[in-house]
Amino acid sequence: MKRREFCKVLAGAAAAAVTATTLKPHELRAATATGSIAPGFGDPGESYAQFCNTPELDRTFYELKGKNIVAEKLNEKTWQPSGWGSPPALPIPGGSWDGVPLRSPIPNLHGQGPYKPAYDSLLQYDCPEWYRDAKFGIWNHWSPQCVPEDGDWYARNMYMQNSGQYNNQCEHYGHPSKFGYKDLCAQWTLLNWQPEELMKLYVKAGAKLFFALANHHDGFDTWHSKHHEWNAHNIGPHRDVIGTWAKAARAHGLRLGVTVHQARNWWWFQTSHGADKTGPLAGVPYDGCLTKADGKGAWWEGYDPQQLYGAKHPRHALPDFSYAKNFYDRTRDLIDQHNPDVLYFDNPMLPLGWAGMNIGAYFYNRNLKLHGGKMQGVINIKMVPEHLLKAVVADIERGVAGGILPYPWQSETCIGDWHYQRALYNQPGEYGGDMNPRIVIHWMIDAVSKNGTFILNIPGKPDGTIDSKEKAVLNQLAQWFPINGEAIYATRPWKIFGEGALKIAKGWGNGLNTTKNLGPDDFRFTRNKAGTAVYAIFLGWQPKEFVIRSFGLAADTKPGKALSVELLGSHEKLSWKQTAQSLTITSPKHKPGEYAHAFRVRFA
Repeated sequence: MKRREFCKVLAGAAAAAVTATTLKPHELRAATATGSIAPGFGDPGESYAQFCNTPELDRTFYELKGKNIVAEKLNEKTWQPSGWGSPPALPIPGGSWDGVPLRSPIPNLHGQGPYKPAYDSLLQYDCPEWYRDAKFGIWNHWSPQCVPEDGDWYARNMYMQNSGQYNNQCEHYGHPSKFGYKDLCAQWTLLNWQPEELMKLYVKAGAKLFFALANHHDGFDTWHSKHHEWNAHNIGPHRDVIGTWAKAARAHGLRLGVTVHQARNWWWFQTSHGADKTGPLAGVPYDGCLTKADGKGAWWEGYDPQQLYGAKHPRHALPDFSYAKNFYDRTRDLIDQHNPDVLYFDNPMLPLGWAGMNIGAYFYNRNLKLHGGKMQGVINIKMVPEHLLKAVVADIERGVAGGILPYPWQSETCIGDWHYQRALYNQPGEYGGDMNPRIVIHWMIDAVSKNGTFILNIPGKPDGTIDSKEKAVLNQLAQWFPINGEAIYATRPWKIFGEGALKIAKGWGNGLNTTKNLGPDDFRFTRNKAGTAVYAIFLGWQPKEFVIRSFGLAADTKPGKALSVELLGSHEKLSWKQTAQSLTITSPKHKPGEYAHAFRVRFA
């Protein structure tokens, strides 16, 4: 789906979701005048485990054809794997999102409290002060997909013949009809994982909050999930990864975020149900075809691979009720067990219709109760329409904002690939193919100057460690923050965000292209919360002088008369002059640190 078309769908769905709450199945069908709805669509019934255990040709699916939602069965002859998943908006009361009605067929899933499962209710939310103060966090984007050390989306692409990750799978593990993703899950051992030591490293590198991946599109939960048997307590490391991270983070004073990517499993993992089209194993099904009964005598006996890979379905089938309910149950269990401060969804808007809407309201209501009526929780979602920005903390993946946003937001990126990729480590240089710390720091400064928080993923290896080049980047951050942290932590945007290169690159993931060429002629502004100091953060060193036009007495920003100018990390007395046109600072003899330099200026 093209971005322009997607945004139209998004706007329509968001508008419909403003007041969506509950609608019983018979009311849904009776209220739909523009088309027909097949009996059974959206009805509460069997569990997802029961749905997955049903023979694939006996399962009933639903698809939008024209204005009608019709029932259908799987046709093996015409089946094709679906992609990322862009289901159409359904012509039903209250609207839909991700092919799921926004009005819940089950009442009271949102818990007790002021927040209801509708965006007009979520708009009463105010972002907590602690999040606005934190500014920088580190993310461990970790799942069994890191086992081959071959980058992100491995679980999907290993089932796509002739892709690089398919070739890697065949060469190192075996053909995916014989050795599939379920078998990689067992090899995610974390044998050398030392969470306390890693957390010390992250704190030293400046992190004030820590994110941990709870599940990816691959269907594997990294905590002791009560509603999904394919989890880290049962398989692989045989421990509650989220629980262990949570304990370590909180012991070091960090807030905890958990990231949920599971909603896309319905579409994303359909490749596991395919087969090679050519070659000696053409037509031999990949292991996505396996059922619980097939596991007798195997290491995975008692587990149903269908729950990991997702039920094989027609290309345009809408998510089954049981799938949405399972998503709700798993995410609520994650919240209840680990009390995260931040709940992140890798989705544009709250995912899967009523399931995501109710989880959002439940998280807010529960957080209020836990903190005596004071909101301390944060929800991250993506591609949020402007009129709904207050309801959440909008996340821009690998991107930056074009200016100061009215509400707190979040920029997140990865030091390399989202899942660990050894090829980046093998590249020459101190940092290999990982992001240079200069870019990391400049990206963070740009985000903070625009009212944002910056999250950096440091992907882990399958044994639970990070590599030496990742540590080298963290070590540079650990040297920068003690000097310049005052200009970052607990700051707020100034009147404008900066001078120099101000335009952002076009397109998704514009962060790298926007920040990679920033240098000494570019700088960003922040201020302390009291408004008594403004920080001009230069993204490089000027050998002669630093000129800040926005601090001129006649500047449109009306800064006032400068009373003092200091360079963070320097004890030298600075020579400076304020005129109508600018504030000019003579460069001191000694440069404190690298990458970026913050001047503290106080005005009358």
